[in-house]
Amino acid sequence: MGAGVRRHKLGILSLLLLSLWPCMTAQPSCPVRATPPELEMPGKWSVQPNSADGGFMSSIVHSFLKSVQSNPFPKDLIIKIVNSGTATTETIKEVLRYEAGFLVCVAIGILYIILMPLIGFCFACCRCCGNCGGRMYQKQTNSIHCKRRVFYWATLLITVCILAGNICMFLSNTYTGESVKTGVGEVSNTLENLQSYINTVPKQIDQVLNESSVTVDEVTCHINGSGHFLGKQIQNGLEGPLTPGLESVRTMAQVVNSTSLLLVELNRTQSQLQTELGVLQANLTSVRDRINGTLHKTNCLGCDLFQSKLDRLSLDTNLNTPNLTELQSAVDQAVNADLNAQIKKVEDFFDSIPQRVTNETRGSVQGIQQQLQNIKSQVSQVATDLPYETLTDISSTLSDVQTSISTNVHHAKSAEQIRWIVALVLCCLILLVVVCNLLGLLLGPPGLKPKDDPTDRSSTANCGGLFLMAGVGFSFLFSWIFMIVVLILFVVGGNVYTLVCVPWRTGELFQFIDTPGVIPELQLSQSLGLKTNLTITGVYNDCHKNESLWNTLHLAEIVNLNDFLNISKYTAQVQQDFEKSQISLPNITLLSSGIQNQLRNFSTRASSVNFSSIIQKINTFSKTDLNLTADELDRLANNQTNTTIKTELQNEANDLRFIQTQINITINPLMEQLKSTVERLSVQSSQVNGTVEDVLQKVSYAQDFLNNNTTQIVKSKTREFIDSQMGILTKFAEWANYTITEQVGRCGLVAAAVDTAENLVCTKLVDSVNAFWFSLGWCMVFLIPSIIFSVKLAKFYRRMKHTDVYENRIMMHPIPRANMKSY
Repeated sequence: MGAGVRRHKLGILSLLLLSLWPCMTAQPSCPVRATPPELEMPGKWSVQPNSADGGFMSSIVHSFLKSVQSNPFPKDLIIKIVNSGTATTETIKEVLRYEAGFLVCVAIGILYIILMPLIGFCFACCRCCGNCGGRMYQKQTNSIHCKRRVFYWATLLITVCILAGNICMFLSNTYTGESVKTGVGEVSNTLENLQSYINTVPKQIDQVLNESSVTVDEVTCHINGSGHFLGKQIQNGLEGPLTPGLESVRTMAQVVNSTSLLLVELNRTQSQLQTELGVLQANLTSVRDRINGTLHKTNCLGCDLFQSKLDRLSLDTNLNTPNLTELQSAVDQAVNADLNAQIKKVEDFFDSIPQRVTNETRGSVQGIQQQLQNIKSQVSQVATDLPYETLTDISSTLSDVQTSISTNVHHAKSAEQIRWIVALVLCCLILLVVVCNLLGLLLGPPGLKPKDDPTDRSSTANCGGLFLMAGVGFSFLFSWIFMIVVLILFVVGGNVYTLVCVPWRTGELFQFIDTPGVIPELQLSQSLGLKTNLTITGVYNDCHKNESLWNTLHLAEIVNLNDFLNISKYTAQVQQDFEKSQISLPNITLLSSGIQNQLRNFSTRASSVNFSSIIQKINTFSKTDLNLTADELDRLANNQTNTTIKTELQNEANDLRFIQTQINITINPLMEQLKSTVERLSVQSSQVNGTVEDVLQKVSYAQDFLNNNTTQIVKSKTREFIDSQMGILTKFAEWANYTITEQVGRCGLVAAAVDTAENLVCTKLVDSVNAFWFSLGWCMVFLIPSIIFSVKLAKFYRRMKHTDVYENRIMMHPIPRANMKSY
């Protein structure tokens, strides 16, 4: 029994070691593949809204310029001028015909510049000579008041028109100043955005290349750890039927061990009980012999009747069962079979699969590693074939432009300050004319009394007339200078709008730049080595769609991306290398036929033991009560007349009670312990048959599965492992292909920069300048009627030197009277 206990302890120790085995085994660690990172993008960008345009003046100015220049963009004419290099007579005629509308306006402006000071000089001379209204005399007529009102309202209306134009001048001047101030910052921001974009493109490509290195390194790690990763997959394929078989054997081992322990406990208790029962039986026999001697004495009264009861005074102390010995033998055989050792052998085989795979794929792994390094070098080759030099040149140019702007920004601000002051002076001079007219219109009517003689007009009315004449004088003095400014700004701003801004917005300007020979140095296709004719228009349109540089610049003609990222050409070689390794697993026997027979024998012996008979013997013994016999002896002793016999019977009765007390103290607890052990052993034995059948069935199924499917599982799991690794590379190739062709270098920022430039140059600067000269020209046009009506109206307010009587000649007819008749 001691050997059985030791075997049980060894089984428990084996189970503990098996449970700790996964923690004691080292496993390779590979980086966990995360989702590919988002590409680094340049800073936020957007086209600035038209916050500093000419307002409502833009549509009016644009409409006027379209009327002046209705011809389409002179693409052929400009190309002819660029190609010829010299201005021929025919070319000059074509330019003049194209600029006919501007020339007409220029001619009108020149006439204005010439005639206004000339007319003003003549007008001043005439007035000094007393002509042209210079004589301070006003003829009084019937229509004088009507004329004065007409001239008044006409002058007021024209003054309001001039004031409207002057307000537009102030606004346009303000808009122009704001445009220049904000434009400097927007230009700087736009250049910074472009610089950031140029610098970001190589970083995006590096991100793709770094991701390729991470992916290849991950696959390489998995290939290097194929013993663990592939071995784990093979283990997963085998553990489905193998695990239930092992669990059933482990359960059987626990049943055998627990049965062995119960038998050990049963034998120990039974041995102790037999010893105690032997002593008890000897004592009881001694007491019974003494009682028998007393009963046979001649003086014992009624003792012959007690003799029959004395014959039944005995104990059955035989608790041995032959079947338990056979069960013990079967259990010992099962314990000697050492099921835990069988489990350990199978688990060792199972755990050795990764190492076996590592050993048998060591040669293949080296070849696959070389293939993976080839993939990494192929992907890295993409970066060397891309035109980084072009990006570097553009970045250098942008840096130079930024430096130049930073250096000259204070000059631009100074020039803008001067321009703003000059424009403000012009606005104030026009406002001076408007103020003179308004003062004349305000002071004239209140100080005028229509019935007064012209020579007696009030100082207020006379002052109003003088203000009107002052406005006329200022008009003659400054209008021709203003017209020079209008003419210069009109020619420059109008042509910039029609020749640059309009075709810029319609796209004709890009088409013109794309024309061969216009800009000889601008050869995008040649500089990039493309066969496709790459145009500025195409690039701009693609960038407006926020296309990638790959599609915009047609880089597919430079780099064969599909060849670099074609993973399928490596897959076959990798699979072939792994198939050469011929991973094979040895045959393993879960339970030998001898062990299976021992388990069957154990099951048979366990079911043959009659545990109920043992329990019945224990229950029968437990019902023994010697006190009853002792009580009868006491009654018999009370009937005796012989004192000696009476005393002997009483003593023998007390001895029986003492033996019963010993039974209760010593024998009965051992009996209860024995009964409990037998009952547990009975329950355990009743489950053995089902457990053994379950073990044999599951082990048989697992053994058949291992014998018939191990080779196929190794091949299928090897193929799945290779497919999974190649799948990682394939997914990366798809991601890299999509990222490079659709994400890297999305050039919407470039189109936004171009639109921002157009917004700054045309909308903010050119439109506001055009609004200024248009407003000033508007004022110049209305200065002519303002002069005429102001001169006419001034005479109605100024104090005359010569009087003229106004007679109201109305024929007065006497009212006829009725003739009175006499009665």
